[in-house]
Amino acid sequence: MSPAAPTLRLGSTAPDFEADTSTGPIKFHDYIGDSWAILFSHPDDFTPVCTTELGAFAKLEPEFAKRNTKLLGLSASSAENHRAWAVDIKDVTGGQVGFPIIADPERKIAHLYDMIDYQDATNLDDKGVQLTIRSVFIIDPSKTIRLIMSYPASTGRNTAEVLRVLDSLQLGDKHRVTTPINWERGDDVIVHPSVTNEEAKTLFPKFRVVKPYLRMTPLKLKSKL
Repeated sequence: MSPAAPTLRLGSTAPDFEADTSTGPIKFHDYIGDSWAILFSHPDDFTPVCTTELGAFAKLEPEFAKRNTKLLGLSASSAENHRAWAVDIKDVTGGQVGFPIIADPERKIAHLYDMIDYQDATNLDDKGVQLTIRSVFIIDPSKTIRLIMSYPASTGRNTAEVLRVLDSLQLGDKHRVTTPINWERGDDVIVHPSVTNEEAKTLFPKFRVVKPYLRMTPLKLKSKL
């Protein structure tokens, strides 16, 4: 029987681990260092949806780097397979995968982060072992989990949404704001409820009161949040 996964919630410390990857061995917390990190899992190598996803993340890696964020993929195969798969990924998508892809054939890290696919009984490897789902974790420099998303194996992720949420989290940490529905970088933001109107006059001179509980403000952003 597989070990029970720890209960991971927003605000939990991301479990540390050591693993072999496509770029060599890593210790996860050391790899993150003082950066943010995005850890995202895939069912297996040389699979159609995963190939498109890795290519998309690879193309967006410079944008994540601008936000002091490191990428780290995971797939239930060997590091050698990952390196061979990267050739296909570049051929199909044009994206050059430079970030590590964790080798997790025994599902040790997948279980640690509760990434196992229990929904689809057909999502098995050639040995009949359950594969991983498409999980996404955004982890901040203090190693705290700030976002958890899980997709079924059949559904590809939206990399723009991962980047959008990262922008929102970093913006909120720095400026005492939250972001409304469908917010995009450059849109007006919501003044955090903990900020009084008197404080808001100084922090956000152009803020406006829509309702006593909803105050909006433009927020000029430099190239970095």
